[in-house]
Amino acid sequence: MIRDHLAPLQETRRRLDRQRWRGLVWLTGAADACRREALALWQQGDWSSPLWVAAEPVDGIEASCWLPAAKARTRLGGEQDLVVMDAVSAESGFDPEAFGALAGTLRAGGLLVLMTPPDWGARPDADYRRLAEYPWRAEQLSARYLARLARLLRADARVIHWTAGEAPQRPSLPEAPPAAASSPDADADCLTRDQAEAVARLTRLRRRRPLVLTADRGRGKTAALGIACARLLAAGEEEILVTAPRPSAVAGLFERLVVLCPEGQRHGNAFEAGHGRVAFLPPDALDRLAEQGEVGGPGRLLLVDEAAAIPAPLLGRWLAAFPRIAFATTVHGYEGSGRGFALRFRERLARQTPDWRACHLAEPIRWAEGDPLEALTSRLLLLDAEPAACPDAGDIATLRRLDRAALARDEPRLRALFGLLVQAHYRTTPADLRRLLDGPGVALTVLEAESALQGVVVSGGEGGFPAGLAEQVARGERRPRGHLLAQSLAAHAGEREALTARLRRILRIAVPAERRRHGTGRQLVEAEVMRARDDGIDLLGASFGAEAGLQAFWRAAGFRAVRLGLTRETATGEHALMVVRPTGPTGVRLAERLQARFHRQLPGLLAFELAELAPAVVMSLLGEAPAAPLGDEDHRDLDDVAFGHREPALARPAIQALVRCHATRLAGRQDETLALLAAWAFQGREVAWLAARLGVSGKRGVQARLREVVARLHDGDRGLSPGEAGR
Repeated sequence: MIRDHLAPLQETRRRLDRQRWRGLVWLTGAADACRREALALWQQGDWSSPLWVAAEPVDGIEASCWLPAAKARTRLGGEQDLVVMDAVSAESGFDPEAFGALAGTLRAGGLLVLMTPPDWGARPDADYRRLAEYPWRAEQLSARYLARLARLLRADARVIHWTAGEAPQRPSLPEAPPAAASSPDADADCLTRDQAEAVARLTRLRRRRPLVLTADRGRGKTAALGIACARLLAAGEEEILVTAPRPSAVAGLFERLVVLCPEGQRHGNAFEAGHGRVAFLPPDALDRLAEQGEVGGPGRLLLVDEAAAIPAPLLGRWLAAFPRIAFATTVHGYEGSGRGFALRFRERLARQTPDWRACHLAEPIRWAEGDPLEALTSRLLLLDAEPAACPDAGDIATLRRLDRAALARDEPRLRALFGLLVQAHYRTTPADLRRLLDGPGVALTVLEAESALQGVVVSGGEGGFPAGLAEQVARGERRPRGHLLAQSLAAHAGEREALTARLRRILRIAVPAERRRHGTGRQLVEAEVMRARDDGIDLLGASFGAEAGLQAFWRAAGFRAVRLGLTRETATGEHALMVVRPTGPTGVRLAERLQARFHRQLPGLLAFELAELAPAVVMSLLGEAPAAPLGDEDHRDLDDVAFGHREPALARPAIQALVRCHATRLAGRQDETLALLAAWAFQGREVAWLAARLGVSGKRGVQARLREVVARLHDGDRGLSPGEAGR
């Protein structure tokens, strides 16, 4: 029998449905009591697509309707009218990513029920196990993040407050319903004028004029891509390639194709209609085919959905490979910041394709304007956080370490700080906010001028392992949670002392756009160096996707490379590069050994595992090692290549030595032809690859250009200053 005290909730739900809104039900109490209440609501029987999110299956819930929080992404592209999230059971906790993702799948009139203890925020929950790095246990951590969520929920009158065993409270909602989403008269396939405009632009894509399509969630962005694909096929387009972080992200695209092209047929992740075809390719497969020249080229079209969740280097390579391309992304997403993408990727677009265009979808489709759940989700997870205005600092900017407990209670300051991190990085997620407030050993240093944020650096402690555990980790027998830098240097570089020493890793640096290239980032790093010395830290380090510009920044700050990942990272699309700077006597000795080992390994890795590493990165790495002077035999070999007919391959050691000398002299500056010579000498790049980048054809053309480069560099090495020799 339906509980009588649920009647107010049913009335609220009907009202939400009339206004095309969705609601959050905050159910608090003991775990058993919360489950009983939620099951009663569930079993009323008028839910068409309910979902129960918990660590373990629940009695009375069909297996197909149960989902662990870690698999929330699998429901993207679908819709629910009821989502119950268990953050009250001993084995369950609040997963920020799952909450953000599933809130966006709830359709108008739906309810999201969040079950928590009555004193939520007084202690960490089960999901904090993912945050507890060695030697911490989850119960030892602070729960500032959860306390903030509870505080915001208590203060929001639009939340449906429900204490288990009592009647749910009615929320305070406006009486008048909001205006319904507009339907454009001129386009029957589109639900809003925004969507119609996006479709029109997508169908008019021009060569070297990329379109950047941005939208908040629920605006019909993916459906717009599908409508555009249908019209392009009807207009005679033969092939449209589509990519996204996962196939489920473009499910809506193929759904629109099936509806709008009934004569076509879908085969897995491809759709064919007449002589045209739309095909989905995963980002790694697309990138590999583009590198081999098997996709792209004149006239080809690529649509990229959820671009903010795809590594920027891949997007840049596709920008060059496809003359017609559109990047679509969610601006305030749950898995990666579209805001950071929109700001930072524009720099690359301006360089490569200055005639790019932008289009933004603002009108919601899945729910109506003013939806309470959308505003609440953004506020809880800071999805819409923006950095505050940043006036010119002058000479009054000061550095200070933030108190995280005070920060968690200062919503404007927290919003400005997190907004700055979102703006500065492509992949800032809701879970990063929890780590910021409650991660063990995390510290925040800010540069401020009259309370205006000029920059922030986030760091975390590592190392300090007992010798026995360090030995087990180095042998691959143990893998304690966290300590990325220390464990990697121990396991992959064989340095046990990286675990027993005290390390500190710089996790993030963020500077407002208007303060970049003013030395602010360098100032923040130097502050961390001084603090590390004062705190008795042995080694300060960082890990990032290897890219020549970032390498130059860290090198200028006194950091040196000590490890490079052998495969590309999923998040960055680049090889992970680790750099260190000693801040104590133990760190000096450790850094020297790490650098020596790395540079001893580097030539062999470049010839095999790193044979496809970007030449600019290769040059930056080679330039960090001391270069031996060229000997008489080297000079003769180089003369024979440059001015004679010696096969360059037979003088490879001399050419490698020449490249090393000039890489050292360049000190991180780039010389494109020298980088290509390095790619040939150290990586054995193929003739076709070199020819395309040197602007020549065939082996003869490549060898002629290589001889010219050797001659220029060799003359500079013998007669010009180091600076002139590198030009």
